Amino acid sequence: MRAAEEVRFLVDRGYPKETAVRFVSNHRRLPEKDRFVLMRVVVPGGQASLRKEKILQLSDLRGVAINVDGYNVLITTESILACRPCYICDDGLLRDTQGIFRSYKSTELTGPALSTIFDVLASAAPACVDVLLDQQISMSGQLAQKIRETMAEYSLLGKAETARDVDFRLKTCKKIVASSDGSVVDAARAVVDIPAEIASRLGLVPLSL
Repeated sequence: MRAAEEVRFLVDRGYPKETAVRFVSNHRRLPEKDRFVLMRVVVPGGQASLRKEKILQLSDLRGVAINVDGYNVLITTESILACRPCYICDDGLLRDTQGIFRSYKSTELTGPALSTIFDVLASAAPACVDVLLDQQISMSGQLAQKIRETMAEYSLLGKAETARDVDFRLKTCKKIVASSDGSVVDAARAVVDIPAEIASRLGLVPLSL
């Protein structure tokens, strides 16, 4: 997409991303959905390089503890299973473009998505998996219980809990983090992209700009 190239040109020269996306989108009269995709996909070059250096392979999880950004990983995995658009972004991380975080509700895909996530994690054999869910989202307590049940099915040690400060906990935990949230990735010492692994196993090729 030519618009993505133009936004990259601007952000790599110091323009704030939101300003660059708005300028290019207005100039090209892009619909709202395309503007959202640009915000998700485009990352300034220097920042993208630093994030890429933090991305680990699934095999790196063996015997170590991992914290999972619950809704971030789950929503993207559901998008993959539903064949909704997902993009490999400039920082090497896979992101969906639903934009439903605060309004998330479990669907018929939630169970299969959780099974897929924990099947992938079980194959990596981590020492411990702690899943954090944003307490502010409706029914998070019930989802945490479902996650605990699914983890038990895969004999994974760890816990699933809700919290009001999920981002802060992920940024300061010093563990490997499973998330594609840019601010979390910037603060983490290392990250793993579970949805990208799932897409690869399913033979799906994510979109790119």
